[in-house]
Amino acid sequence: MKAFTNANPKTVAQALTVIRDATSANRRVAILGGGSDMLGMMKEQLVAPDLVVRLKSIGGLDQVKADKGGGVTIGGQITLDALTRHDVVRERYRVLADAASDVATPQIRNVATLAGNLCQRPWCWYYRNGFHCFKAGGNTCYSANGENEFHAIFGGGPSYIVHPSDTAPALVALDASFTVAGPSGRRVVKAAEFFTLPTVNAARENVLADGEILESVTLPAARAGVRSTYHKVMDREAWTHAVVSAALVLDMNGDTCRSARVVLGGVAPVPWPLPEVDALLAGQRITAAVAAQAGERAVAGARPLAKNGYKVALTRNLVTRALQDLAHG
Repeated sequence: MKAFTNANPKTVAQALTVIRDATSANRRVAILGGGSDMLGMMKEQLVAPDLVVRLKSIGGLDQVKADKGGGVTIGGQITLDALTRHDVVRERYRVLADAASDVATPQIRNVATLAGNLCQRPWCWYYRNGFHCFKAGGNTCYSANGENEFHAIFGGGPSYIVHPSDTAPALVALDASFTVAGPSGRRVVKAAEFFTLPTVNAARENVLADGEILESVTLPAARAGVRSTYHKVMDREAWTHAVVSAALVLDMNGDTCRSARVVLGGVAPVPWPLPEVDALLAGQRITAAVAAQAGERAVAGARPLAKNGYKVALTRNLVTRALQDLAHG
C-alpha cells in the first residue's frame, strides 16, 4: 500500500475544504466512512490516494432525526448495525432495516456506513483484479464475453456490472432523497436519480462529482397500512452480495394494494425499478395468481449474458414469493 496522510475534519464544511485544497494541489483524495471497502481497495492498489479524508469525526452524521413533515433524515455516517437496530427505521421503514441487516457480516455492519454502502465500487472480479476495464478507466468490459454469471441481465452495456448495495434498492423503493454536499453547496437528488447507468459514464456508478460527499438520506413520512420487506438470494449464506434481491413497498388497504414500489438488486448496474409491476399491483388483491403475473412481468425485457440466464427464473420466483409473503404476512 502506498504511503498516505489522514485528515479527520469535524464538520462537513471542513471536509469539503480539505478535499478542495488537496485536489488543487494535485493530490489524490480518498473519502472514507467506515472504510470497509475503501481500505481493501487501497491494499489491492486499486486506488492510491495521497490523502484519506475520514468522515467519522463529523458530528451528527450518524443520527436518525425526525422531520416536521413526519419523515426522517438519516446521516450518511450511521453504521449499518445502528440503522438495523433503530426503532423508527424498524417500525416505519422495515425494508431498509431488512436490507441493512443483510449486508456482509456483523463485524462489517458494525463499521460500514450507509453512505459507504450506497457509494461502494463494483465487485466485478475483472475490476477488482486489476483489469483495465471501463470501471478502471479502460475501454473494455471483459465480462461481456467472459465470466459473467453474476453480472447484469438488465441495463447492461457498455459495462455489465451489477450495483453491489443492499440498501440502494430499499431507498429507491421508499422514494428517498439524498442530500449531497460539495464545493458549490448542497443539492438534493432523488434516490432513483442518484445511481447512473454505464451509458451515462461507464467509469462511474452515481452522480457524485469530484469533491462531493453523500451527507444524508431523507425518507418521506410512512403512511398507515404500508408494508415493506427486502428479500435477497446469495450464492452462500453470508459475506457476499446479492445474486438477485427485491425491495418491496406496498401501501395496503386491508387486503387490497393501493400502490406498490418493487425494485430489484443484483441484476443491473443500478437499482432496477419495475414500474410495470407497480402498475399491475395497484388496486389489486395480491392473490397467488396476481403475484405470479407480477413475477412474469418482472423479467420482461431481461437480456441475460451467456452464463447468467439462471437469474431470469430466480428473479421471477423471488418477486412472486416476496409479494405473497408480504401481502399475507
